[in-house]
Amino acid sequence: GSGIGAAVASRLTAAGDRVAICGRRPEALRAVAARTGAVDIVCDIADGDQVDRLIRSVVGEFGRLDGLVLNAGVIAPGGVAELSAQDWAQMLAVNLTGAFLVAQAALGHLIAQRGSVVSVASVAALRASAGMGGYAATKAALTMLTQSLAVDHAHQGLRANVVCPGWTVTEMADEEMAAFGGERSLGVPEAYRLVTALVPQRRPADAGEVAAVVA
Repeated sequence: GSGIGAAVASRLTAAGDRVAICGRRPEALRAVAARTGAVDIVCDIADGDQVDRLIRSVVGEFGRLDGLVLNAGVIAPGGVAELSAQDWAQMLAVNLTGAFLVAQAALGHLIAQRGSVVSVASVAALRASAGMGGYAATKAALTMLTQSLAVDHAHQGLRANVVCPGWTVTEMADEEMAAFGGERSLGVPEAYRLVTALVPQRRPADAGEVAAVVA
């Protein structure tokens, strides 16, 4: 419905692919669908029954499934000392269990087409940073889940890869920058500049750049 997911939908539909998008926010999905021509399906991927309906709907609409992008994600900032059990559980449910449920439901269809899975993790999956304990753990686990798909099913023609973006200008990142900057009397653009000060290009990525890698 926004950010990297919406950018991927735009990139793939522009290339002629038929795309289904899912998420929990009907209005946001409808807006992306209207702009891209994608099929929008409301689904909470943390709910196994909704996921089963999602995959059935997509295969019913298109007749097959060639590719899957595991992009849904939520973040609750905080280290181990600060995170509530509820925040931890929500990140696990969406960032990891949700990805597992969707991959599992789609797997047979993907194998039939010798298809591809791309998971959108994060640089947080590779290196820990302060105040990201739960998010980093779930994204690292998503990376291993995707590698496991590759190891277990490459002989059946499935490709599974992970993209690990750094700071990218999205709705979710804007909210994080507002909180981060607010503590330091910085606006959102200044906060982005501060967190990317050690990035070689000294700037955050654009969602379209990440979408190009996914595609």
